[in-house]
Amino acid sequence: MISSFIVRLNFVVIIVLLNLWNSSADAGSIDKPNIILIYTDDQGYGDVSCLNPESKFQTPNMDRIAQEGLTFTNAHCSDTVCTPSRYGLLTGRYCWRTTMKTGVLGAEHECLIDDDRMTLATLLRGQGYETAMVGKWHLGMDFPGTPQNRDWTQPVQDMPLDKGFNYFYGIPASLNYGILAWFEGRYAKVPPTQFTRKKPNDLAISDYRIQPPYQKELSKGLFEIAPDFVDSECLTRFTEKSIEYIENHTKSPNSEKPFFLYLPYTSPHKPVIPLPKFRGQGAAGAYGEFLIETDYHIGQILKCLDEHKLTKNTLVILTSDNGPENTYSKRYELYDHKSAGPYRGGKRDAYEGGHRVPFLIRWPNRIEAGRVWDGAICQTDLLATFAQLLDVTLAANAGEDSFSFLDVIVGKSNVKPRPAMIHHEMQGRFAIRNTIEGVEWKLILSHGKQERELYNLTVDRSETRNVYGENPEISRVLESEITAIIKDGRTNPGPQVPNDTGWWNDLMWMEENSLDTPDKKR
Repeated sequence: MISSFIVRLNFVVIIVLLNLWNSSADAGSIDKPNIILIYTDDQGYGDVSCLNPESKFQTPNMDRIAQEGLTFTNAHCSDTVCTPSRYGLLTGRYCWRTTMKTGVLGAEHECLIDDDRMTLATLLRGQGYETAMVGKWHLGMDFPGTPQNRDWTQPVQDMPLDKGFNYFYGIPASLNYGILAWFEGRYAKVPPTQFTRKKPNDLAISDYRIQPPYQKELSKGLFEIAPDFVDSECLTRFTEKSIEYIENHTKSPNSEKPFFLYLPYTSPHKPVIPLPKFRGQGAAGAYGEFLIETDYHIGQILKCLDEHKLTKNTLVILTSDNGPENTYSKRYELYDHKSAGPYRGGKRDAYEGGHRVPFLIRWPNRIEAGRVWDGAICQTDLLATFAQLLDVTLAANAGEDSFSFLDVIVGKSNVKPRPAMIHHEMQGRFAIRNTIEGVEWKLILSHGKQERELYNLTVDRSETRNVYGENPEISRVLESEITAIIKDGRTNPGPQVPNDTGWWNDLMWMEENSLDTPDKKR
């Protein structure tokens, strides 16, 4: 009888051990998940079907991330155009603190991220991660020579490999800025020795193409391009290279190390160029087809994780660099599709449609499926979140505008609201949001001839009624907060640090001598 009990006990122990083994069969440690950060380009809040019940196309793979993970309904990019949003995402610091106050960079420019500034990649690499970037950079690169006299046998400098990434495959900037080639590491696989300009694109609203034929001589208005470069190949190439990277990692001597893959796609930014097999799908024209294609590629990444048993302990984040391109109004007129969902405005705007973006995160080992969080977060917050996850204390000059939302990820109760958040539009106008006595307020500061605007987002998320004149005390509180955030060089607690410049014209409400001129100038 005792022996049969021992047999049964051993059987139970074996079953428990098998279950434990199965639950941890995905590669990597729970404390150090693999991380994939997917960054779409100009995708509005309403361009994910699970966020927009009235969407005219479906995004089942994006929806899958939400269904199997956590949806943030009040998430924001740090600016409303490409370059500054990417700076904020990677550094945890607002871009307007740098020398760049408006607009975006071209392909060729001193990289906006200083070599000594912490990025998501340097943080993670310092904690044992293999780090890779595949896709669109748009933060400046240093190319050898000039357009009239290039030497493509020389390496590209001041680029992703200098900012914490072990591997890079991608393009320097948006497709309309030129120097277009498939760069891997510091070299173009086929050098951009030919020239072209934007060409008409009949597929989409007010659009262009970057496609052959190309020219062999440089003349005014042309930009550099490789003879094998075609705009419509971006999504496919970036997806294939990402899958190749993941698969190679699983076979490498470093396979026990976690990996970080930053995957900034080029869609649905112009040119809107869905591949033929996606044409005719959805009911929002080529734009909807392009997002359906984007969703397909995201699905291929998720499938790769499934096949290699990486799903459970891989933290997948999907978000966008800013709101939808200004063709959104015509798209609504033609197709009744609201790319910004219920929000006002779009790309370049200080209104919600310009910076409230999709933000979906999945990590099956730690995130209960189907959760929703309505509290405010900013993309700058990823640095502090990853640091807390890895038990790293950030230096005073790192992630100055970053707040961890790890407590939200792991499902803790009574999470404190995020402190004030700054929004910034392409032409330099500022806005600030914060919750005061349970009400979420947003003050848009004056700029040029534009007057101040104040919105009660708790009851008016579409920003239809400016209540500035009715709430002078709220406006004063918010103005005081944004002034302090700018002066202190940071939003989070810590010693005052300098911005990269002194006062500039967009700070109309502040005295010109109210900001110290920093010792360090770029």
